[in-house]
Amino acid sequence: MSDSPHLPEACDLLIEAGYVVPIEPHAVVLEDHAVAIRGSEIVAILPRAEARARFRATQVVSRPEAALMPGLVNAHTHNPMTLLRGVADDLPLMTWLQQHIWPVEAAVIGPEFVADGTTLAIAEMLRGGTTCANENYFFGDVQAAIYKKHGFRALVGAVIIDFPTAWARTDDEYFAKAGELHDQWRTDPLIGTAFAPHAPYTVNDANFERVRMLSDQLDMQVHLHTHETAQEITDSIKLHGQRPLARLDRLGLVNDRLIAVHMTQLTEAEIHLCAERGVSVVHCPESNLKLASGFCPACALQRAGVNLAIGTDGCASNNDLDMFSENRTAAILAKAVADDATALDAATTLRASTLGGARALGFGDRIGSIEVGKQADLVCVDLSALETQPLHNVLSQLVYATGRQQVSDVWIAGKPKLVQRELVGMDLPGIIANARQWRERIRHIRA
Repeated sequence: MSDSPHLPEACDLLIEAGYVVPIEPHAVVLEDHAVAIRGSEIVAILPRAEARARFRATQVVSRPEAALMPGLVNAHTHNPMTLLRGVADDLPLMTWLQQHIWPVEAAVIGPEFVADGTTLAIAEMLRGGTTCANENYFFGDVQAAIYKKHGFRALVGAVIIDFPTAWARTDDEYFAKAGELHDQWRTDPLIGTAFAPHAPYTVNDANFERVRMLSDQLDMQVHLHTHETAQEITDSIKLHGQRPLARLDRLGLVNDRLIAVHMTQLTEAEIHLCAERGVSVVHCPESNLKLASGFCPACALQRAGVNLAIGTDGCASNNDLDMFSENRTAAILAKAVADDATALDAATTLRASTLGGARALGFGDRIGSIEVGKQADLVCVDLSALETQPLHNVLSQLVYATGRQQVSDVWIAGKPKLVQRELVGMDLPGIIANARQWRERIRHIRA
């Protein structure tokens, strides 16, 4: 009696690509491969012919001239501030913040502003291949609801800051709202929550200690701007008798939950401390360059074993959410800072902006690489364009030559979000019209 032939396995989606860039294993490119997806999960990565034989797919998407890669993780954003794009440029950080950004925010910030800015940002990020953002802004409850509405993955920060805002008036109110945010979203498959104390110069010791205690109890990440400028270091020594990282260490915050953003002012000892404690560092090269904040020693951090992630910062200081541009700047700047042309090579840069970001957010077991069992947060990048020809090296092309306009398709948790450059379930003309009415409102405020 002969064996009966095996029936094909069912899957919901089979994505075939000329090149699959899994990130893990490192620096690998799989030619003419396919990724099989069932529900929200990746169930197989295998050669295209084998995939066709093994799976009976409800839908097959074939992109023979594209690279399929994990969705990019924007590890530091203030996405509602997309509505402040271009409001104040060509200014140093504290002038920009205190004389321009904070006064405008005080006049416009509220649930409507946050909802509309986040929606605009989601559309921009999807068109640029970003599928996850680490958010740091007021009205986290509104942000989380908007991200959920559009099926976008996010870690939403609960802001802690020492002065009253439209979001909260007192320390106790900030912490109460952080607790409510965590309670509401703690079991959600797409939305996570973190503490987001603004910066060492806007948060006192008592509040940092409170953050550390609650972070330990609730197992929440701590998303913090720190060592952003030389002035921050000088002021900290004057006020606290310590550099900011030493102060944070004294308060128990330098650990594997810390997402330290910017980090342009670091000693060798501080780099090694971050490596030993498992700190993740988010490199925001374009924002740092634009504000003349300094240079993050990205190569030294990476070579020391620090988990390195990449972020755009907000549109008020970047002025876009383009992670492909950010990758290119990060890689090129790292070489100049390290005086080493081998620093932060293409494969390492892609890893930082995918798996590095995922690990920083505490999402490393779910996203950041194309592996069986992980969520299908995936991006197709069309490499057939004139600007990416001839194609000698896929990883090099993705970092040094590819523009975000070459992103053709995006999926989050297996669901299509961008199909052949068309957004799914988002009203693009309406989003643009809404952004324009905010321009008029802000213009009137500043007049």
